[in-house]
Amino acid sequence: MVGKYVPIEDVANHFSVSISTIRAWVRQKEIPEGTYIKVGNTYRFSIDDVSDALTNKSKSYQEETETETEVETETETEVEVEIEDPISDDVDEINLDKDY
Repeated sequence: MVGKYVPIEDVANHFSVSISTIRAWVRQKEIPEGTYIKVGNTYRFSIDDVSDALTNKSKSYQEETETETEVETETETEVEVEIEDPISDDVDEINLDKDY
């Protein structure tokens, strides 16, 4: 989609995040390279493209986590653990009056 390219401040305001967050998203490839142009140290973003990319990434992540949850649910099994009584049944009587 070819549209108007805006400065980083406008993108930050649009998504209600800080400029540092937008820069971090660019470094982390959360915002794909095709959604902005860089001239020198200046970035210009297509808000529509960034929004589409983040929305699609969010949907992919949500589908991924739903699939992982389904797999975890399918593989859960019940395990019974029997704990032995630490006091032996073999001892009939313990004499506490005697000094050892």
